[in-house]
Amino acid sequence: MSRAAALAADARRIAPLAWPVLVGQLSVVAFTTVDTVLVARHSALDLAALAVGAAAYITVFIGLMGVVVAVSPIVGQLFGAGRLTEAGEQLFQAGWLAVALALPGCAILVFPQPFLALGRVAPELEPLVRSYLFALAFALPAALLFTAYRGFNTAVSRPKAVMALQLGGLALKVPLSMLLVSGAPAIGVPALGVTGCGIATALAMWIQLSVALWVLRRDPFYQRFALRGRGVRWPQRTAIGAQLRLGVPMGLAILIEVSGFSLMAVFIARMGTTPVAGHQIAANMVSVLFMLPLAIANATSTLVAQRVGAADRADARRIGWHGVQIATAIALAVGVAVYAGREGIIGLYTRDPLVVAATLPLLAWVALFHTADAVQCVASFVLRAWKVATVPVLIFAGSLWGIGLGGGYVLAFDVLGVSPPALQGAAGYWAASTAGVTVAAAALLGLLVVVMGRERRAAARASPAVKPHR
Repeated sequence: MSRAAALAADARRIAPLAWPVLVGQLSVVAFTTVDTVLVARHSALDLAALAVGAAAYITVFIGLMGVVVAVSPIVGQLFGAGRLTEAGEQLFQAGWLAVALALPGCAILVFPQPFLALGRVAPELEPLVRSYLFALAFALPAALLFTAYRGFNTAVSRPKAVMALQLGGLALKVPLSMLLVSGAPAIGVPALGVTGCGIATALAMWIQLSVALWVLRRDPFYQRFALRGRGVRWPQRTAIGAQLRLGVPMGLAILIEVSGFSLMAVFIARMGTTPVAGHQIAANMVSVLFMLPLAIANATSTLVAQRVGAADRADARRIGWHGVQIATAIALAVGVAVYAGREGIIGLYTRDPLVVAATLPLLAWVALFHTADAVQCVASFVLRAWKVATVPVLIFAGSLWGIGLGGGYVLAFDVLGVSPPALQGAAGYWAASTAGVTVAAAALLGLLVVVMGRERRAAARASPAVKPHR
C-alpha cells in the first residue's frame, strides 16, 4: 500500500470517531460562545467579567479534568486487549476521583481572590466575577463526573453517546442563558447578566449528568463491562493510583496548556474593559477552532491506545503519525479562511466599534496560533495513548508559561522599553503565545519521534528476522 493510500485508509478510520467528538465539543464551546454573544449585547462590563471569570473557571476545570480523563487511555488499552470487566471498573474509580477533585476545585471558585489579585480586577468588575464563579462552583462536580463518562465512552469507540448528551446540554443551556441574562419581567425573572450564564451552566450540567447515569444503567451496550449487579464499587488504591500516575502529569500538562492561554485574559484585564472584551472574542474564536484538532486528537489517541492494547504496535505508530498529518493540513486551511473572513466573523459577535477595533488585529495571530495548536494537540494526545505524560509537562511549562505568558507580559506592558507599538497591549500576549505554542509543537513532535523510534526498535528485538533456508 502506498503512503497516500495508507493515509487515506487511516483517515477513514479516524473520521467515524472524530466527527461525533467534534460535534459534541463544539456544543461544549457553544456554552461559552452563547454566553459571549448574549453578554456582549447586554453590557461591556459584564463581558469583561465573563472574560476574567471564564479564564479562572477554565483554568480550574481543565486542570482537574486532565486528571480524570486519564481513564481514557487506560480503558482504551484494556478494551483493545479484551479485558472488558477491568475496563468497566476503571469508570467507577474515575468517578470517585472526580468527586475527590471537585472539592478543592469548588473551594477555589467560591474564594477566587488569587485570580482577582493576579488580574488586578477593577472594583466594578469584582462582584460580577465573584457571583459568576460562585454559580459555576455548583457546575464543577457534574462537569468532572461527566468527564469520566466521556473519557470511558471515547475509549470504547462510542463517542456518539457523548455527543447526544452534549447536544442535549446545549439545547438546555441556550434558552436558560437567554432567560437569565436578559431577564423576563413578565414572569418575574430579573436580568442577571453574567451571573445568569453561570446559573444556566450549572443547571444544564447536572441535568446532562443525570441522563448520562441513566444511559449507563439502561443501555445494553454497557452490560459487557459489568457495570451493574456487583454492589457498591468502593475506591481501590491500585486503580486510582494508576489513574493518578498517568492523570497527574496529564492534568499538569493540560493545566499549563490551557492556563497559558486562559490567563492572558487575567493580565489583559489590567488594560481596561475594551481590550479584555476584544481578547474574549478572539479567545472564543480560538476555542471554537481548536475543537477540530481536538476531535482528531481524541479519535487518533483512541485508536492508538486500542492497537497498543491489541499488541499491534506497528499500526499504532502509523495511525499516530497520520493523525498529526491530517490535523496539520486541516488547521492550515482553516487558519487561512479565518484570516480572510476576519471582519465578518467579528461582526457576528459585536457591533461596538471600540471592541471591533480591539479585536481585529488579534485575529491575524489567531490564524497562526491555531495551526501550531493543532500540531501540539494531536502530538500530545498520541503520546498520552502510549502513556508518555511526564516530559510534555516540562515542554509545556517552558514554552507556554515561559515564552507565552512571560514573554507576553514583557511585550504587552513594554517591560524592557523596546516593544514596538503594534505589540504593546493584547497583541503582545497573542504574539508571545503564538511563539510559545509553536515551540511546544516542535518539541512534542521531536519527543514523538523519539518514542516511535524506541517502540520500533523494541518491536525489532522482539521479532528477529527469520534466516532463509539454504
